[in-house]
Amino acid sequence: MTLNGHRPLRVCIDARLTAGMGGVQQFIIGLASGLSKLSGHGEQYLFLAYEDRDEWIKPYLQGPCRVWHGTAATRQPRWAMPLRNVQVVRKALRKLSPLARGLSESLPHSDGMVEQAGIDLMHFTTPAAFLTATPNIYHPWDLQHLHLPQFFSPKEFQDREVSYRAFCEQASMVSVATSWTKRDIMRHYGLRQEKVQVVPIAPVVTEYSVPSEDDLAAVRRKFSLPADFIFYPAQTWAHKNHIGLLEALSILRDRDKLIVPLVSSGRATQFFPEIEKQVLRLGLAEQVRFLGFVSPLELQCLYKLCRSMVFPSKFEGWGLPLTEAFSLGTPVACSNVTSLPGLADDAALLFDPDDPEEMAGAIKRLWTDAQLRTSLGERGQVRVARFTWERTARMFRAHYRRIAGRALTNEDHELLAAPPLI
Repeated sequence: MTLNGHRPLRVCIDARLTAGMGGVQQFIIGLASGLSKLSGHGEQYLFLAYEDRDEWIKPYLQGPCRVWHGTAATRQPRWAMPLRNVQVVRKALRKLSPLARGLSESLPHSDGMVEQAGIDLMHFTTPAAFLTATPNIYHPWDLQHLHLPQFFSPKEFQDREVSYRAFCEQASMVSVATSWTKRDIMRHYGLRQEKVQVVPIAPVVTEYSVPSEDDLAAVRRKFSLPADFIFYPAQTWAHKNHIGLLEALSILRDRDKLIVPLVSSGRATQFFPEIEKQVLRLGLAEQVRFLGFVSPLELQCLYKLCRSMVFPSKFEGWGLPLTEAFSLGTPVACSNVTSLPGLADDAALLFDPDDPEEMAGAIKRLWTDAQLRTSLGERGQVRVARFTWERTARMFRAHYRRIAGRALTNEDHELLAAPPLI
């Protein structure tokens, strides 16, 4: 029993992903690691995962955390179930606005499994939630489709807009990583300030094993890495702006006679052929390497082996690679848009992602100035020290208890009342 006489709080955390799914997967791993280290009132954290695709999360589940496969339905890539629990869905629909209710037929519905399992709170870690009567936390992450609609087809835009609005309305709490994203979501979706809560994210590399000198050498051999290179870890979505980065490298080569090798990791998306065309058009094939998805150990090695990390993204609700680079002392140059300036502060060189000349200037400064690299690496480590998975997990636990109506500790009250770190 908990302190106020209830049975242990049961939280279901949505981990219906496969390996190699980018930042959301890293968030779930970090949250699992943080929650696994907590002791409390006997809370139970069930990570809902596909039964045949759960190996990526299992190593990080200990203590109050365990994997949960639910029903066979979770093996499907989307929650598109027959309506077995009509009362559950009707109750969920009542939470939505008339417009969202009218569009709700296109949204995934709960089949009653979560409700029947006695889950007290559902934590949707991805925008792909489902309608449920269970109190829930929802992560839209960002509203990129409203700011950069050119990167989305009309159907993708409509699907995002319908689901994001509906699930934000349904949620007991909308979770974001920065104050910038909170203001953006409140402005566009008209959400109350108290409904949108800022919970910063820590770098996940702190939860992985530290690479040895042998590991570094093995990664250098495996990928035939150049002696020095800049690193960009990102899936090849259009907004990640690999195109602009390639243009900056060509400017450095043609204008300054400076050859800066680029190594990029991350899953190749449907936009990757456009990036390949740009590589060939600019004559950068000998200068640029795309590694695809790499393991956590390999990722750490790449951060340590590179001369600097460059992050030219056009839109970010957080910026996980910045915190990863900061934590490992890797100097950074990054975009000056959305949430990134607030996250970077004075620990990175900033540039306009739509100005390849300015980007080239930042890359050149980092490439040629060893003292600057050392200074930025040190500032980054100081900057990121405030973000830990233990603190993130404690903040979410306080919100879990608050939303479920459970007793709060003094620490919970302090965390909930504290101003956002960013």
